[in-house]
Amino acid sequence: MKFQKKHIISAALILALGAAVYVNWQFGAQGAQKSSKELGAASYVNATVGSTCDEAVKTSALSEEQRNFFASERTKRQAAQDKIIDKAKDVLDLDSSTEEEKSEAQKSAAQIIKYFSLQESIESIIKAKGFSECLCYISDMGVTVIVPQKELNDTAALLIDDAVTSHYKVSYDKISIVGS
Repeated sequence: MKFQKKHIISAALILALGAAVYVNWQFGAQGAQKSSKELGAASYVNATVGSTCDEAVKTSALSEEQRNFFASERTKRQAAQDKIIDKAKDVLDLDSSTEEEKSEAQKSAAQIIKYFSLQESIESIIKAKGFSECLCYISDMGVTVIVPQKELNDTAALLIDDAVTSHYKVSYDKISIVGS
């Protein structure tokens, strides 16, 4: 008797599972036919209706002067940070340096390295949000972000604030946005 009950219950479960698969297949096929979207199809959220790729490239292209500005500022920032790290290394290498001086030099170098990595990540995020170029400076007094002037608007300020505050704990009043 128990043996027959087990077979009956197993058969009922197999039939229910089969019915569920069949119903899922039927409704799944209808939904796929009605939908005009394809898996993997994407569109830009902030795309301009009616614009071509050439128009977008023309409007987002930076002038030679702006490209030179961003390149020279990046070079200056890197040189200043390298100079501070080199001074810290010199202090650490000197035998006449006190332990307090060595400790201060290590803290200074660690802070510069931390700021540099934060600056790079914030710049990458801002560029990913649609800006053609960006520079970020972090100091104890706050954060300054430089982007091309023609790309600045109210929405841009919100995007930049979000990018900065998502990586660095700073209040909004300490974020400065400058157009170049």
